[in-house]
Amino acid sequence: MDAQVVLSSIEQLLTTNGWVASKCATLTRPFGQNKNEDEYEDLAKQGQLYYVGMVIHSADHFLVDQLAVIIQLARRLGTSNLFVSMLDYDSSDSTETLTDLCEAVLTLLGIPFRIRRVPGMTENPSYAYYPLEEAHTRNLALEPLHELWEKRKIKFHRVIWLKGFTCPNDILESIRISVVNQAAMVCGMDWAEHNGFFIFSDRWRTRDINGDQFRQSKSSSLSTSSLSNVPPRDSIGAQRYAQHLPFQVFCCESGTHIIDPVQSYYAGISYRAGTNFHNVTLSDSPPARHPDDKCLDSSQAWFCRDLWVAKAKENIKDVDDSESHETLKAQRRSLETRAEPPIAANAPREPQPQPQREPDADANAGSDYDAHDLPLADPPKPAAGQKLTAPNSVFEPVKIMVNPRCVTTYAGVSHTQLALDLFGPPDREEEEGRVKEQDILVEWESAPDTFVCQEQQ
Repeated sequence: MDAQVVLSSIEQLLTTNGWVASKCATLTRPFGQNKNEDEYEDLAKQGQLYYVGMVIHSADHFLVDQLAVIIQLARRLGTSNLFVSMLDYDSSDSTETLTDLCEAVLTLLGIPFRIRRVPGMTENPSYAYYPLEEAHTRNLALEPLHELWEKRKIKFHRVIWLKGFTCPNDILESIRISVVNQAAMVCGMDWAEHNGFFIFSDRWRTRDINGDQFRQSKSSSLSTSSLSNVPPRDSIGAQRYAQHLPFQVFCCESGTHIIDPVQSYYAGISYRAGTNFHNVTLSDSPPARHPDDKCLDSSQAWFCRDLWVAKAKENIKDVDDSESHETLKAQRRSLETRAEPPIAANAPREPQPQPQREPDADANAGSDYDAHDLPLADPPKPAAGQKLTAPNSVFEPVKIMVNPRCVTTYAGVSHTQLALDLFGPPDREEEEGRVKEQDILVEWESAPDTFVCQEQQ
């Protein structure tokens, strides 16, 4: 081809907005994020490297829009500053054809990438255990990150896990929030469509800073009810959510999220899951489960606990009392020899006195598909056992945040309605400028000492 034709094709591709992404500029957002195209010029000038990770399983319905988002990120951050790792996991739709298209586009634009297709872990899907599959595929998608560091000393500034559909500006904003807070992880919020409205999804991967599950809240809950019905249950998190400000959590992963690899992947933390699971297709008699057994929850919950334990091994808060300091040193030695973290969700402990709460019908609802109506049941009580030699409050906290302004969904036109539900019409946008100051969290809470594990059935 004539060189000019190729250059024209590249220029045209860089304007690609996809079907849904083309609407992003028209969506209402608090603090006027969409008003200025140069709003994130500071990120581009830093020349940092960003790693985009994607695990795709029969998701041809939004892969084209995800490609458009990658192109828009490359346009803002620089095509040579991105690396894209796509893992096609056992897809049975037209994902294979679309990843071939992605390969052609990324090659033409000069964006480095790896696209890999892998079969399912088991031939029979009925025998699969989702948290184990999730950990397996994410670690595969991260292989180039480790290889580029080990073989070429190429280190990435942030990892962007692209899930569902998220507008490019929302991702750029979460990167900035991650940087200014030096956060280990910043998550968006995933909203699932259900009976004509939206509810907060991916609750099985999310815990507020007190260790409680998020509520299965409607996207319009702020305009119709009090803070007791918004997703985060802790009071500070609920207040900041209501102001569209990022807030601290114990664990998150909902939708597109940003990871600092220095605090995680480069430090040797990978994804894992409990292996002592019971497959109901093979036997009707589940094995006896004990309170101190390893948790059978999401791989992300394991990842978050590993982040907290790694931080606990690394730093303890300043202590004046010498006796307390010796106790803390003993606790650290105990941490280094223990296979399981002391803050595992179902670790045997003496439960701490908790303030009485009003009964919450939503407290124990949730699954890997949160859009379903689920039976309600009282959660089991924490098991009594050994006392803590030191509470988790003595350890330096991990900076994990949720940015409620970064919205992930799987809808087209409905994405517009979701933005209206969450942020109101354009004339209700909050004042620009205050975001930069209030997005920085000054006081960080420690991990809860104990909470109930949400077992996967």
